[in-house]
Amino acid sequence: MKRFLFILVIAAITTSFTKKEITWTAIGDSITYLNEHADETANRITRGYMTRVTEKLPYMHYINQGHNGWTAGGIADKIESLGLAKTDIYSVFLGTNDWWAGRALGTMDDYKNNTGNSTVYGSFRIIINKLRSLNKDAKIMLITPMQRLDFVYINNMKNNAWGSYKAKNGQMLSRFADAVIAIAKYEHISLVDLYYKSGMNYRNLVHYKRVKDPQTGAYKNYAYPGFIGIPFNPDTDEYPYPPGAINMTYDGLHPSDKGYAVIAGMLIKVMKKY
Repeated sequence: MKRFLFILVIAAITTSFTKKEITWTAIGDSITYLNEHADETANRITRGYMTRVTEKLPYMHYINQGHNGWTAGGIADKIESLGLAKTDIYSVFLGTNDWWAGRALGTMDDYKNNTGNSTVYGSFRIIINKLRSLNKDAKIMLITPMQRLDFVYINNMKNNAWGSYKAKNGQMLSRFADAVIAIAKYEHISLVDLYYKSGMNYRNLVHYKRVKDPQTGAYKNYAYPGFIGIPFNPDTDEYPYPPGAINMTYDGLHPSDKGYAVIAGMLIKVMKKY
């Protein structure tokens, strides 16, 4: 009898220290999508932030709902056809493509009044409404867009964009980050602030951009902000971010392994409390 009671006590103690399995849906753009698609980075990364989170929190299981190149507006528009499942946690990591697409940011009133998908605030309301309809008790975490430098797609250099040090359609990317922060505060939901609090900034996103010196025509490595305004020709120039340029990103926009480790670390601090 004593042996039986001992076994029951040990089983109870073991069970109490065993974490409940948790499911997590990560909604995002290419930064999320690339977790399973390192080949599309010329293998400049090994794994993304979701894999890194679940390596540290093995009781957590993720579903990748990253959509390459999509905006919050695109996600909101297709929200009923994405196949979103009921999970315990939802993270939403969007905004950088909305900025580059020149979408209207709108105001908090668009969010509060659910005015539709014509503004970024409205898009986030549609997304969050859907998540709550799937699981009213789910934890929802918003992630701000990162700062970004001049992006050049490694597989097609004609796909390029300037960094967030400059406005697009009269809007700074910081305003999109501020919108995410405001929504998280209004809804009293978790926030991971990559824009202001990650330590990833213009001076460490890349070590340099390698472009031609306008005076000599010779290639030169320019650290930020030295390369701003120097022309880049995707038809004739070499890829401006050789391996030595990689720091927090590998192409000015998408995180490197180092950058993904920073993102995962910030998510883990929040998610281990769930």
